[in-house]
Amino acid sequence: MSLAAFLASLDQLATDGPARIAAADSLEAWSEVRNALVGRQAGRLSEIMNGLGALAKEDRREAGQRANAVKQALEGALEERRAAIAAAAATSGPALDLTMPGRRTWHGAVHPVSLVIDEVIEIFRELGFTVALGPEAETSWYNFGALNFPADHPAMDLHDTLYLGDDQVLRTHTSPVQVRTLQQYPPPVRILAPGNVYRRDFFDASHAPMFAQIEGLVVDEGVTFADLKATLTHFAHRFFSPTTRTRFRPSFFPFTEPSAEMDVACGVCAGSGCAVCKHSGWVEILGSGMVHPAVLEAAGLDSERYTGWAFGMGPARTAISRYGIPDIRILYDSDVRFLEQFAR
Repeated sequence: MSLAAFLASLDQLATDGPARIAAADSLEAWSEVRNALVGRQAGRLSEIMNGLGALAKEDRREAGQRANAVKQALEGALEERRAAIAAAAATSGPALDLTMPGRRTWHGAVHPVSLVIDEVIEIFRELGFTVALGPEAETSWYNFGALNFPADHPAMDLHDTLYLGDDQVLRTHTSPVQVRTLQQYPPPVRILAPGNVYRRDFFDASHAPMFAQIEGLVVDEGVTFADLKATLTHFAHRFFSPTTRTRFRPSFFPFTEPSAEMDVACGVCAGSGCAVCKHSGWVEILGSGMVHPAVLEAAGLDSERYTGWAFGMGPARTAISRYGIPDIRILYDSDVRFLEQFAR
């Protein structure tokens, strides 16, 4: 190919290209024109440039410069046409109706379990309690041994407890915080221990493998079961209502003796019996009891001098009872539509 023929082909492309670009009336048509003119695989400019190697060496410089000039001109025209097509498409649609209401936005709120925890802490803070925290990964001694669990207790089996190693577990209750606090601070002690605990439970409407728990502990000289009943009854009257009826039922826990479970009159049926209270008229809210002397001794205290009482409650179940939540799994969904109803 001669230089003259090469340049003539470029001139013809420079003349025909702008007209074809201007005729493109959509982005699809524009894309087809672009590929036909400057596409790397089958574009007209690429076909012409394939003949560059056949030119005499002294003619290649001029031919290359002319080809670059044509390419830049075509690409500039293509970009202008693309912008014009996009602008036309933006203004050709339906008019924006500024009178239409905006789309509703969801607003979250404090989680109901957190609401219960905060309220419980505030009630007991007025009675002189402080908050104490501890690790969620515990040793077996703090989680079981120091709390007077016998070595063959079922709670220590693999089907109940999540073990991290030979002597490490994910705590099954926040009671280890009680022992750690008694080891660190001398009586008198009044603490609340809120936190997450872990058990090998199936995730169903009333159980979860991880849930929140709050435990309380009082240790001092001369503490009696009457102090336990008076304090927890005061709490129930503050948390539920001043007229809420309460009762204590004998129970058993390895770390307290005597032990008792505390019930309140069902708030749904006012004690007449319903599905929530299983037609008993009462709803259990916590377990409690006098701290076992073995627990005090494990913490390094003189059980002949000091006595104490403790309680434990699940704020998730309390939240379910208070707010009428039918399924505990709802508390774990992080659904903003559910949470917004608790906005203060």
